[in-house]
Amino acid sequence: MSDQTMAGRTVLVTGASDGIGAETARVLASRGATVHVTGRSADKLRPVAEAVGTEPLIADFSRLDDVRRLADEVGERVGTLDLLMNNAGGTFAPSRKTHDGHEPNFQVNHLAPFLLTNLLRPKLAAAGSSLVVNTSSIGNLMGKIVLDDLDYEHRRAMELRAYGTGKLMNIAFTRGIQQRWADDGVVSVAVHPGPVGSSFGRDSWFIGLVYRSPVKRWATISVPDGAAPLIALAERGPDPEFNGRYFDRFKADGRENKQAHDQAIIDGLWERSAALVGLA
Repeated sequence: MSDQTMAGRTVLVTGASDGIGAETARVLASRGATVHVTGRSADKLRPVAEAVGTEPLIADFSRLDDVRRLADEVGERVGTLDLLMNNAGGTFAPSRKTHDGHEPNFQVNHLAPFLLTNLLRPKLAAAGSSLVVNTSSIGNLMGKIVLDDLDYEHRRAMELRAYGTGKLMNIAFTRGIQQRWADDGVVSVAVHPGPVGSSFGRDSWFIGLVYRSPVKRWATISVPDGAAPLIALAERGPDPEFNGRYFDRFKADGRENKQAHDQAIIDGLWERSAALVGLA
């Protein structure tokens, strides 16, 4: 049996500088895909790009203009996009506003990939049948979306709650794609890869401390193990049976915050996000 399971498919992996993004990119390239990679660190991304045979695409998701430029650069490189893996994200101190003035967990984990995916919609649609994979987390259970206060201007932003809210938004966005882009042939899934022992949390004092402690040894899984669910979904491709569903690793319909199925939240988040990035 051939191991070229991704032959002929064009892929973009965000957050590919290291961790599960880099691992996923390398594996998909080894299985025949044309893989494009993006990340914020040129030094870390360059060897990954070399390994998959493409030039690196540098973009910082805390800057929405970087995301717009990234979409333009991808558009110049590819005619169609079969697979978009929205993997960039992390935990961030809420007090450190982004260049655009947003709470960082909201912008980096949701608003930036929302913008990128919308800008790349024509390339996804041009493929005829395509897949968007949004890396979420079991942390979505800790989240709470307040549509009138997405940037925590009127409530206290606690780091883990803000991170969980961003991951909850990933699932709501997945459902929004399912409901809006089915006629384009775009299938979308969200996935919790597991507690991966990578550089996750490097922008967070608290999470970073945990990940640098002995706790990491027994509380996390390896990077290849964490990338495995993403790779499995990529190889399965745009299966309509899974459209709009959330995976806990390999298991469909993992535990979700009740807001993930709230239609008012799904619609309201899409509409407010579109307005914030100038797509409305």
